[in-house]
Amino acid sequence: MTTGRIETTDNLDLLLAVLPPHIRMKIEEEGKAEQLIEIILDLGRPPEIRYTDHAVYLGDGPVSREDIQYVVSRIGAFTKDNRAGIERTLHRISAIRNRLGDVIGLTCRVGRAVYGTVDIVRDVIESGKSTLLLGRPGVGKTTLLREAARVLADELGKRVIVVDTSNEIAGDGDIPHPGIGRARRMQVPSPDQQHAVMIEAVENHMPEVIVIDEIGTEAEALAARTIAERGVQLIATAHGHSLENLLLNPTLADLVGGIQPVTLSDEEARRRGTQKTVLERKAPPTFDVLIEIQSRDRLAIHHDVASVVDQLLRGIHPRPEVRVRREDGSVEITPPARPAAAAASGAQPEAGSFPEKKKVLRIYPYGVTRQRLERAIRELRVPAYTTTDIGQADLVLTLRGHARGQSRKLKQAEERGIPIYVIKSNTLKQIQNFLRDTFSEADYMDEREAALREVEEAIPEVVAGQYPVELPPHNASIRRLQHQLVAQYGLASESKGREPFRRVVIYPVERG
Repeated sequence: MTTGRIETTDNLDLLLAVLPPHIRMKIEEEGKAEQLIEIILDLGRPPEIRYTDHAVYLGDGPVSREDIQYVVSRIGAFTKDNRAGIERTLHRISAIRNRLGDVIGLTCRVGRAVYGTVDIVRDVIESGKSTLLLGRPGVGKTTLLREAARVLADELGKRVIVVDTSNEIAGDGDIPHPGIGRARRMQVPSPDQQHAVMIEAVENHMPEVIVIDEIGTEAEALAARTIAERGVQLIATAHGHSLENLLLNPTLADLVGGIQPVTLSDEEARRRGTQKTVLERKAPPTFDVLIEIQSRDRLAIHHDVASVVDQLLRGIHPRPEVRVRREDGSVEITPPARPAAAAASGAQPEAGSFPEKKKVLRIYPYGVTRQRLERAIRELRVPAYTTTDIGQADLVLTLRGHARGQSRKLKQAEERGIPIYVIKSNTLKQIQNFLRDTFSEADYMDEREAALREVEEAIPEVVAGQYPVELPPHNASIRRLQHQLVAQYGLASESKGREPFRRVVIYPVERG
């Protein structure tokens, strides 16, 4: 898959023109305009210039009230969310106020229209399916929305309306920025009225597509469902980093169908191999497709949100399609791997394939000795193993001292919604006590079943990533069962290491 050339326009001169002359001159001397992200002006502190990879403090003295007033007098009026802009640009100026309402700080963010970014998911946008974009702040969600609006309006000739809260998508002023093409724009007076403007857009202006930035409240989620049920295509962003993260958000879970507890009959519970009360999807999802923007050039796409949510609620972790834009503009697409239980037969796994109560936990030790944790797991024979990838962990185990430190790893875990458990000291006894508290005897999995589950979970990773995956150590008889199961999937494996740490390694293709 190839894409066109990416072009960027930022009208940076218009942003620099509202800054005090001495600050503007320093920024121009620094150069690197294409890397400029934000200009921070805080009363009594030196101005801070933020670039993509570093920050520069200008040392000519602190920001004065006159400097802040100079900027405020040259930009548009601040709205209720303390944001303003510069007419017909995408630049955003946000204010910090004191208790009396005076502006004492400004964040001047550079807005850029980037043409060509939508090509990586153009087929999804053109399909007519409602699409939800997720990703951390600054990763390019709004840029992608803006390009989607332009392509749908200009190149496909659709009736597109942008519901623009704080003028983030189409810029400040009454005339929209050309970055949205011929799409029409409805401004939102304040964030708490976004849901009402969304409904108004459908009722008054007959759009085929509505583009919305940052669905964040229950009212907006309900408005989105109302719009989708009327047959209008939605392209929107929402708070969250992944589909699983969104599913755990009680306010926004309705966007992907919502969750409700269901009580099964005794016969059905036995058939599924689950408890009588299980979680199921409540309704059809508002959005058909979900795109996780992992970075500006890497996206993960779930093409069937309903199916993926159903699998997640059964304890199955589907692998999305991954698209990566290379430096030459071409796009590499890795197709989604089928769930492990379906790989051999082509059928969807039954809900009872692995009862939720017997789930194998992946533990990321932070500050806790990995070998000590692995020893405790072996001695107690609990369904768990350690992982070196925090993104694959079900929980993080750390020490009290590390938890107070607010380290980057723990912040990363919090952002991903991964539970963090704290123990007092790094001793075998403390670790064993934690494991006993986490797993009741009724939840213990037979060692053979746990070992086979490890294979089932590793297979999609091997197939999708085309790289070897090592399993936790086991004795010879258990390893033999694992080798047999790997062979059933047409893959190769071998045992590596010395006892008691000898383990199975799974390879993508049979090794000749």
